[in-house]
Amino acid sequence: MSRIPLPFPFMRHPLALAAVGAVAVILVSGLYMRWSHAADLRERAVAQQVQAVALVTPLPVSAPTMELPARIEAWARAPLYARVSGYLKRWTVDIGEHVTAGQVLAEIETPDLDQQLQQARAELARARSEASLADTTARRWQSLLGTDSVSRQEVEERTAAAQTSLAQVEALRANVERIQALQQFRRIAAPFDGIVTARNTDVGALINAGMSRDSELFVVSDTHRLRVYVDVPQRQVAAIREGSVATLSVPERPGRSFQAMVQSLAQAIDSDSGAMRVQLTVNNPDGELLPGGFATVRFEADVQPEALGVPPSALIFGRNGVQVALIDDDSRARLRSVTIARDFGPVVELANGSVASTDRVISNPPDGISSGDEVRITVQEPST
Repeated sequence: MSRIPLPFPFMRHPLALAAVGAVAVILVSGLYMRWSHAADLRERAVAQQVQAVALVTPLPVSAPTMELPARIEAWARAPLYARVSGYLKRWTVDIGEHVTAGQVLAEIETPDLDQQLQQARAELARARSEASLADTTARRWQSLLGTDSVSRQEVEERTAAAQTSLAQVEALRANVERIQALQQFRRIAAPFDGIVTARNTDVGALINAGMSRDSELFVVSDTHRLRVYVDVPQRQVAAIREGSVATLSVPERPGRSFQAMVQSLAQAIDSDSGAMRVQLTVNNPDGELLPGGFATVRFEADVQPEALGVPPSALIFGRNGVQVALIDDDSRARLRSVTIARDFGPVVELANGSVASTDRVISNPPDGISSGDEVRITVQEPST
């Protein structure tokens, strides 16, 4: 029986046959890998056409706590100046002492003013004597007018002279009363109940009337309540409301805190500092807080459950105003116009009704995104 000849001579050898099989396997696997890689590239290209986005959930806004430097002032502060000139005769109270309204703090000797009063009284007495004579003369001339012994012109002149003398008497009497009123200022009295916080004079000191700088004799302060002034930056102004409570702390009372209430707002931004002046009040029955000192005011977070906020990166600013991009159930973007209520920096409060707590908001919308674009969710970011 004859053998069938093989078409290729090398097939007669087993090693050659194995080599051919190995080459075929390598070629097939290489072609498959290239085809698989091309398919993967096509899938990636298709996937890249759908923009990947991260989501953030709107949450109730909690305004960040603010700690700002403040200055403490007395509820009422009265620098007391001299109204008359002279020499200090005595003083009765020193710094740190409590005084009541009307209590005499010091007394001034006024020799010049005393002499002026004596002179004014003498001039008044002389003017009254002259006015009495002028009045008598005018009456006599009026009686002579009926007998045609004098002319009417002369009578009118005597009458006018009498009226002028009376006016001079009134002027000099007013001058006497003025000097007497000035003499009342020889005694420096407290205008209200408080504490003497400054005494800038001593016995025998020359006192000059006036209100020049640093010339006050005493300073009386009412410290039962205190005013606290703080400058709030413009960005945080919207978080401050009249009647809200803040916490006050001072360096000389470590570990202690005091409750202060917002009494009034300046309702204007200072162009130099970019802040608004806010006035708070704090009770100080025990005198633990000192007027003129510095303090730290802490405004607690104002939580408003009905107000929702998102990070600033979620906002889109364009010709259509401020918008956010939401994702619907079909994984498509939907742009919605919103209104910014307050900006707290890391979070922006949106006006009521702009977004809901169930909305899925794109955290950082891609450039050029528009309503109807298909998107792919990559991660759900926590809200700020």
